[in-house]
This record gives sequence, C-alpha cells and structure tokens, in this order.
Amino acid sequence: MPNPLNPRSKKDRIDALAASAGDPATTGSSGGGTVGGTTAVATIDDAGHVEETAGVSLFASAWSRLRRNPVFLIGLGITGAFVLLAIFAPWIAPHDPAARLLLDEIRPQSNPIPAAREGFPLGADNIGRDIFSRLIVGSRQTLLVGVMATFFGLVGGLTLGTIAGAFGGWVDSVVMRVVDVMLSIPSLLLAFSIAAIAARPSQWTVIIAIAVVQVPIFARLLRGSMLAQRASDHVLAARALGVKESAIVFRHMLPNSLGPVIVQSTLVVATSIIDAAALSFLGLGNPDDRKPEWGQMLGASQQFIYDHPALAVWPALCIIVVALGFTLMGESLREALDPKSRR
Repeated sequence: MPNPLNPRSKKDRIDALAASAGDPATTGSSGGGTVGGTTAVATIDDAGHVEETAGVSLFASAWSRLRRNPVFLIGLGITGAFVLLAIFAPWIAPHDPAARLLLDEIRPQSNPIPAAREGFPLGADNIGRDIFSRLIVGSRQTLLVGVMATFFGLVGGLTLGTIAGAFGGWVDSVVMRVVDVMLSIPSLLLAFSIAAIAARPSQWTVIIAIAVVQVPIFARLLRGSMLAQRASDHVLAARALGVKESAIVFRHMLPNSLGPVIVQSTLVVATSIIDAAALSFLGLGNPDDRKPEWGQMLGASQQFIYDHPALAVWPALCIIVVALGFTLMGESLREALDPKSRR
C-alpha cells in the first residue's frame, strides 16, 4: 500500500490521473470523465454555461425569513388579535360600555367599586359600568388614535423628507433645521404643548399633537434614504438620459427610499399608542367617557389606585401588550429588510 505521506506516491497518482484524462477509452471522444462507470461527454457549448434560476425580490426574501422568526410571529399574533378585537368590538362586548348596570350596588363608604361576578368578569368602575366591555370597546379608540396619528405623521414626514432629499442645497438646510428644532424638544412635552393649545380637548387634538411629534422622525429618515439614492447609479443614468427631475424623484428615488420608512411606521404606532394614553391620562384626551379609551380609563382610575389597583392594572396591561406586539413586529421587519442585520 503506498504511503500517502510519500511525495513520490502523490506524484504517481497525479500522473495516473493525467494519463487517464487523455485516454479516449475512458473520457470519450469529446473529452470528459468517467462517472459511476458511465462516460460523461462534455462539449464546447457547455463551457461557461450557468443554469438559470428564478430571482427573489427583497420582500419575498424578507418574508421567507420572517415566517421562521418566532419573535415576528408573536408580534404579528398580538397585533392581529388587537386589530380584529378593535374591528369587532361592538359585537364582542357583552354589555354597553356606557350603561351603569351595577350603579345600585355602589356604596361610597363600604363598596365604591363592585367586585367581579358572573357576567362581569372584571367587575365595574366607580359608576357601575362593566370594565371588561369598556376594555374591549376601548381598543377601537386606541387603535384609531394610534393609526391616524401615525398616518398623518407619515404624510407630513414624507412631504418634508421628499422636499429636502430631492432638492438638496439651501432647501435641504432650511427643512432640516426646522426638523432639528422639533427633535430637540422631548416628544411628550411637545405633544402636551400642542394639545394644551386647543380650546377644547378632544380625540382629534390628541391625534394632531402626536402626528406633529412623529413628522420629524419620518422626515429625517426619508431624507437620508433619498440622499443615498441621489448618488446611486440608476439615478445618475436617468439624469444622463435626460429624464425630467420630477420623474427621477417620484419614479426612481422615492419608491426605493420607502422601505425604512414603512418599517419605522410599525414602530411609531406603538409609540403613538403610548403617547395617546399619556395625554389622555393627563386629561387632554376626549372628555366624553361614554366612548372609552385605555389611556382615559387609566387616568380615571388614579383616585382609586391604592384601594382598587385593578382599575389601573387592566388598561395598563392592554397598552403594554399592544405596544409590545407592534414593537416586536417592527423590529423583526427592520432586521429582515436591513442587509446589515441579516443572519
């Protein structure tokens, strides 16, 4: 048996392979090799040939990773359940959230808050309204505030970011200085100041206040993405071909810059829900408690926080879980679409 460590035996094996490669009896007339006892014939047409495979888009590739990501699936499950609950809330709630069904059982000194019982799994509030029904119906108002505030903030941010990223120069400087001033103020303080200006607080004052806070976040993110697109090859090629600037901005730069903004919007929904709850807790939300909202319920429970903490625990848990769902989904989506975060 030849010694594998002997250089001479290695040279002999190489020579034998070279001799067999040139033998027509083993390789065939056109060249090739023997595989499994059969002759493989290679032709000149096969040289440099690569088998074609179907391409995969960025979002298809991201979805293939997301559907195997347990963090994303948990966030998607929480968010989906919350959206379905908000849509069908009037039909799911067992009682009218404004009906004072247990008002007769309230005793200010001995029993200010009716306890849980059959048909009222979480009890009632200080005026006899079913807490469970109010939590279910309140999900609709909470979702409405979070989504509408994010939508208006997205529209405002897209407008400023597109102007700054498309024109550049002094226009970019002016827009970004305004954005920097807005970002220098704490978000909750800015939202509180805007909501306090309104002569009469309502749900729309909360939506507008939170939307204004979110505008600079979207504007700065989109502006950075569009500046990166300005120097890309396809934009330079479009300018060289004489394509109009408006077509370059809206057909080439803007569509390719929306990915990070869309991901950020899922994270902003969670922030909007928390900020809306904070403003409602401070009394700047909708004063009409016949339409319950989780932040409003949290603010109304503060006078009973020591003796009956459950009044504050239930809406607080709902806010935390929903915000967690949107955050998990948004972070997973950001990692799936970001090439630097792919594993």
